[in-house]
Amino acid sequence: MSSPTAAAEASPTTAMTHREVLEAMTGLLAGLFTALLSSTIVATALPTIVGDLEGTQTQYAWVVTVALLANAASTPIWGKLSDLFNKKLLVQTALVVFVVGSAVAGVAHNMELLLVGRVIQGLGMGGLTALVVAIIGSIVAPRERGRYSGYMGAVMALAMAGGPVLGGVIADSPLGWRWCFYVCIPLAVIALVVLQRTLHLETQRKENVRIDWLGAALMTAGVSILLIWVSFAGKDDYYDWISTESALYVIGGVALLALTVFVESRVKDPIIPLKIVTERTTALAIIASIMVGLALFGAITFLGQYFQTARHYSPTEAGLLTIPLVAGMLTGTLVSGQMITRFGKWKPFIIGGSILLTGGLLLLGTIDHATNIVLISVYMFIMGLGTGSLLQNLVLAVQNTVSVEDIGAASSNVAFFRTFGGAIGVSVLGSVLATHVADLSKSGLAKLGVDTTRQSGGGSLDLDALPEPVAEVIRHAYGDATATIFLIGAACAAVAIVAILFIPNRPLRKTIDIETPAVAAEVVEVATEITGADTETDEQSRSTAG
Repeated sequence: MSSPTAAAEASPTTAMTHREVLEAMTGLLAGLFTALLSSTIVATALPTIVGDLEGTQTQYAWVVTVALLANAASTPIWGKLSDLFNKKLLVQTALVVFVVGSAVAGVAHNMELLLVGRVIQGLGMGGLTALVVAIIGSIVAPRERGRYSGYMGAVMALAMAGGPVLGGVIADSPLGWRWCFYVCIPLAVIALVVLQRTLHLETQRKENVRIDWLGAALMTAGVSILLIWVSFAGKDDYYDWISTESALYVIGGVALLALTVFVESRVKDPIIPLKIVTERTTALAIIASIMVGLALFGAITFLGQYFQTARHYSPTEAGLLTIPLVAGMLTGTLVSGQMITRFGKWKPFIIGGSILLTGGLLLLGTIDHATNIVLISVYMFIMGLGTGSLLQNLVLAVQNTVSVEDIGAASSNVAFFRTFGGAIGVSVLGSVLATHVADLSKSGLAKLGVDTTRQSGGGSLDLDALPEPVAEVIRHAYGDATATIFLIGAACAAVAIVAILFIPNRPLRKTIDIETPAVAAEVVEVATEITGADTETDEQSRSTAG
């Protein structure tokens, strides 16, 4: 028989007060802001960085891809650790890793070292992404979480709005692009101090803890091989889409991912718990998150390049031109978060968000090198509005269906697949863009009488070193080719609509944890025994009185 104390300990976790939650979130959001700022600063400065280091279009995409891949691969690990160890220490560790990566990227003198720094940054960003969401999910009930998701959305929007502008200003200034990485270091230190003062969490330890390093390694290797294949297939200097090399890459990548699933189904503590990700709501939310990640990261990465390479705007101007996208995201996140908290309904907002996202991408699929900038701004705002309504609310839908002990794993896996989708999107869209730019450039240069036999989509992005007529042809090629990647993104977003329509529309619970049947039965058992004891005492009293 269980004691009343045991039953009480098994009951749902008591929620923190609003003030306590806000104090805890101060440090969390400071760390998240630092990580997000590093991504958005680089997005605008990338054309300058890659040009200065004499990189190619393929390397341009991989500067973003390797960070996203490291982020995605490490997110489930951080999420698993968050269910086992002190979350505050883990957040601080992630910040330290991020600082190291920023320093390495800042001193890079070639593309290879820059990619190493980006991988380390991605590892730290994976921790911050997973842990912030997991901690909020552990201390706030789903019904009230929309309000706090709005605060997170505001910080995300601020980083995404300020990052491109700040990155552009730094790239244009005497400081140079290296300070796009260095500027994040003092911000991370400030976040560490704030976390130390405001975040107070009890340490959670379990016996016989095992981290599934094999599963993580197999998954990362499988995804990396497929992304490498996509990045280089179809290039003149590498191999064709249909070739022996392509077959080896595809077979090797798929085999490793199949082996990952096998390992995850056997190990005690899997990085990706199959029982969670195969649950209907989580599985459908993951599909939608992959598509949202593809659209979001693809848009941010290649819109900056479009404005600078195709339209010849400065990095600062390119940063300012991305503000409508971020404004849409901010509006979508804040409005949907407040409305969900007020009415307790979440599904209409993610359905509407997916439709807006698809529509915005379709409109961006009509642009070329001469499209009116005002129209492009409107299209970006629509896309941002849809993205903002989806990002945190898909996580909310999943958190509403799992117990508090699984929130870390469930949240981190949704974040993992969103970032995974972003890595796929940047790699695939970058490859498509490079190939299309190569074809359009060859056609345009042939009209000028230029020898195109050595022209490749992976050529240097330092257009200022080229003769003006040649540079103009390549700029037009980038402007006209960019529309294709948004049309691909729209097709993927349409898949998200279908997945979201089939997510069960479960009411948001008002407690931190799910009251499981086992807990309920134990409470009833204790209550019955107490009642039975009282009844027996009453009967003895009546007998004595008689």
